Amino acid sequence: MQKRRIGRSDIQVTPLVFGGNVFGWTADEATSFSILDAFVDAGLDFIDTADVYSAWVPGNQGGESETIIGKWLKKSGKRDKVVLATKVSKLPQRKGLSATNIQAAVEDSLRRLQTDYIDVYFSHDDDTATPLTETLGAYQKLIEAGKVRIIGASNYSGARVEEALAVSRQHGLPEYQLLQPEYNLYDRAPYEADTEPVALANHLGVVVYYSLASGFLSGKYRSKADLADKARGSRVEKYLNPRGLAILDALEQVAGRHGSTSATVALAWLIARPSVTAPIASATSVEQLKSLAAAVQLVLTGDDIRELNEASA
Repeated sequence: MQKRRIGRSDIQVTPLVFGGNVFGWTADEATSFSILDAFVDAGLDFIDTADVYSAWVPGNQGGESETIIGKWLKKSGKRDKVVLATKVSKLPQRKGLSATNIQAAVEDSLRRLQTDYIDVYFSHDDDTATPLTETLGAYQKLIEAGKVRIIGASNYSGARVEEALAVSRQHGLPEYQLLQPEYNLYDRAPYEADTEPVALANHLGVVVYYSLASGFLSGKYRSKADLADKARGSRVEKYLNPRGLAILDALEQVAGRHGSTSATVALAWLIARPSVTAPIASATSVEQLKSLAAAVQLVLTGDDIRELNEASA
């Protein structure tokens, strides 16, 4: 399993990221521990979370995912086996990217994660009210203190990434090395037109979220009836149209040729895209995790990729 370098940093990762938004939401602590163990046992090593996960769940306030990961790290002793990413700016009580907020948020995250450093610290959302010099200067202090290794930008437009890189170069501040945009076989245009050219031109790493379009690309939702009582049902409905169903048919065809699953193929398509370092995907059981992990081993042919591209064009 070939590792991939993140941007121009010295961090290398296997090309699949586990999305920790499910921890404390659709996966309880015991299930989360078994999934994390199975993830590392499968030779995978990159875990992504955020301070805001999972504040949207009734009774939660945010930090639940980090807390579960922290307990697992302490119990398993596997901190040196994983690359850990978390994010700042979306938690209601820690909003924005001011220096003061970043300083407070990182300490909260380190405490919950039970670690003394974060490998990748993401700006979770752009904060146009705070000067880029202030945000990047705050990150510089964290890097100098050994609390953060590299920084990333999630949900940034291509233009804002370029602006941030220019500020970093002008002032000798840390540069964003990793982007985290939405991208999958269905939602292609925004990334391919806006963010991808910037990532390629600047040799930035890219980890993409909603890799399976909230589960739609697994093929388990083909009608509105399939969405009843599903946690992500409201997000999936927009995909139930002729184009969406054509993509599912193409995924099934390719999966059939490889003796694989639609979810595995959808992730393998992302892994095969030259600009993508790794897709982010989540599982709520060890069984589900197996079909995600299989994507790292699945090599699609040129014909497979053409068929998927044509269906999703």
